[in-house]
Order: sequence, then C-alpha cells, then structure tokens
Amino acid sequence: MKYTTLPNTNIKVSKICLGSMNWGNQNTESDGHAQLDYAFNQGVNFIDTAELYPVPATPETQGSTSEIIGTWLKKTGNRDKVVLASKIVGRSSDYVAHIRKDGFASIEDAIDKELKRLQTDYIDLYQLHWPERLTNTFGNRDYKHDSNDFWEDNFNEVLHSLDKQIKAGKIRHIGLSNEKAWGTMRFLEEHKMNNSLPRMITIQNSYSLLNRTFEGDIAEVSIRENIGLLAYSTLAFGMLTGKYIEGTASPDSRLNLFPGMARYSGDRSKKATEKYLQLAKANNISLTQMALAFVNQQPFLTSNIVGATNLEQLKENIESINVDLSKELLGEINAIHAQIPNPAP
Repeated sequence: MKYTTLPNTNIKVSKICLGSMNWGNQNTESDGHAQLDYAFNQGVNFIDTAELYPVPATPETQGSTSEIIGTWLKKTGNRDKVVLASKIVGRSSDYVAHIRKDGFASIEDAIDKELKRLQTDYIDLYQLHWPERLTNTFGNRDYKHDSNDFWEDNFNEVLHSLDKQIKAGKIRHIGLSNEKAWGTMRFLEEHKMNNSLPRMITIQNSYSLLNRTFEGDIAEVSIRENIGLLAYSTLAFGMLTGKYIEGTASPDSRLNLFPGMARYSGDRSKKATEKYLQLAKANNISLTQMALAFVNQQPFLTSNIVGATNLEQLKENIESINVDLSKELLGEINAIHAQIPNPAP
C-alpha cells in the first residue's frame, strides 16, 4: 500500500480508501466485515461512510452502513488503527427528508447519532455531503443561478458549529463533498479571516475517466490551497470495469439492480468507455486497473475511494495501487478525453 497524509495534519492515510456505500443494501453485514478485514490486511486504513448510506437512500436502511462499520470496530478493536470519515447531508429535499429537513443547522445532532452508529467517540474527518445552496452538483454540467434560492450565506456559522464539535472532541478535522470552487474558496476565506476557525482539509468529489470536471477549476484550488481530493465513483458505478459494454455484468450489479442510477451510463459515456476498454486491452491491462491507476497518479489526489460488491472486485481495486501508467498511455487516455470530454459530469 502507498500512503499520504490528510492535508495540514499528521494523519497518515492509505491512498486507497474503502468506500462503504453498498453495505446494508447490496451487501450484508458479513459482506461488509469481510471487505473490512481484507482491506485492512492489505494496508488500507482509511474508511469512508455517511449518515445517508446505503444508497439508494431509504428510511428503512438509513444509517445501516455506519452500523456495520461500528460492529466491525467493536469486534476487532481496530478503532485506533483506522481513520474514519463520515458526512452530514446537505440541502434538504424529498430524497433526504427522512433524515432531517434543516441541513447543517443540526450538525451536533447528526454527529451524535453517527457516533452511536459507529460505536466510537470521535470521527477523524467529518464532511459536508453537498452544499445547502443551489449549485450544479450531481450530474449538472453548468451553473444556472436561481434568484429564488432561499439560501443565505452561512459559511461562518457552519464553521463555528463544526468548531464546537472539534473542541468537544467529537470530530478531529473537517472536509467538503460535492462542492464547487466558489464554495471551497469561501470556506477557506472564512478560515483565513479568522484562523481560530477550523480549516477544510479535503474535498470528496466525483472523479474518473468519464468525469474529469474537477480539473476545470477545483484542481488548481486543490493544489494551491492544499485541500486534497478524495475521489469517488472512480469506476463510474462499474461502467469503467467494461462489464456493461461486454455484457458480463451480473444480475446483482449496481446498474442492473438500480437502472435509475444512470449518471455514468449515457450514450456518450458508453462510447468513451468502449474506447478506453480497447486501449486497456491493447496495453494488456484491465480497464478497471487502468481507470483506477489514472486516478491514483493525479497530483491533487489524497485518496481514491473504492467500493465493491465482492472480494474479487475489491482485490483488483486495491491492487491498482501497484499499477503505474506510462506517459505514452496517459497521452492516449488524454486523446480519448479530448474526443469525448466529460461525458458524465
């Protein structure tokens, strides 16, 4: 395994982070424990969850992912050997109304409930899952301003709420997720104006061969401001394994179970994936490992969040850390990206 540190801290994390979004829905508690055991034995010490999980979100399953992690931590006694990351839901909608309707106003309550699920007394990295304001997240390519948005600037207030939880010892550090360049800089600006307030140290956004929009603006923010990317959907819901192109996906694969989760499976994404698949085969590498290695080699990356439905997939995902793509292969990847840029923003 390769390691880095969470920016502006001395916390060492594996460059492969174990994602858990499926557990409690596609995967059982025993599946989750098996994945945790395997990843931990391979040197993975970084685990990501959220109060929302598993996905798709439902009132019946909400929080069960973190509960699975909690029972593993209790069983193994590994709490002090792993770095835990979790998230609070952002702007309220019908999709998350079963969790809460007042967004970041309930940070303390959200943390207390998550600590109970995780069976721990602190969370290493606590993230805002998406903004409360209306902006172009989750597959929206362009920002279109809505003058009727009820949101009012509350960056300072949110940081004060998070600071209170840090001082109480419930969380150690804070980060963003599904955020844009403006929101990221506003949080950093508040910290710079009052450095007694906590600093955002990471941003967890979608990043893959099919979605490189992070490079458009936030990559510069990430490097110049030292706020590291925790990349998710790096296999684009399994599209970048090639199994949907080749027709080898099992009936219990994500897109077969949940066809409505179509962010990465449009026509342009399929055309791009076909080209990447051909390129991988020409270079005697699996598309899965080519796609993950591409993410692993980015200068703004802190950790690559991988998820799997079985141990065979997880093994291949983790082993991508040992794959180095040549300059020539990276050039061919970029040539495909130039032909079909960001088909799944």
